[in-house]
Amino acid sequence: MIAPNRTERQIRCAFNAFCKRVLKNAAIDIYKERKRQRPEEKTFSDLTPYEANQLYSVDNYGEGNKEGFQIVDKKITTKLLAEAMHSLSEEKRNLVLLYYFLHLSDEEISQRLNVPRRTVHYRRTSALKRLKRFLEEHANEWDE
Repeated sequence: MIAPNRTERQIRCAFNAFCKRVLKNAAIDIYKERKRQRPEEKTFSDLTPYEANQLYSVDNYGEGNKEGFQIVDKKITTKLLAEAMHSLSEEKRNLVLLYYFLHLSDEEISQRLNVPRRTVHYRRTSALKRLKRFLEEHANEWDE
């Protein structure tokens, strides 16, 4: 009986040594990688204006596109789209915004608003039908 306990202890010690070796080697690899990258790193204050402008992009949609969209024989402007969104009730408008702009699922929206998932789906689809109807009716009436 003494032998199995000793073997178990040896196995445990060998495994501990192996784990320590793996962690040590991983730490060494990280240290070497950081040392290699350090000369290439720059602080934000050291960047030229050209380099700083390459770190982000700005979506200018709507600013340069004053004409809106031409879809078959319908013209949909940004003002018309905004008016269509405002024609919805606040509750339905929030559902559409949460779903399409924050990319939340029906389940996530239902948890946030404390309503059943099926209700979220029904209200969202009815809001989209209302938007479609509004845009079809008013597409060629609006000018910016």
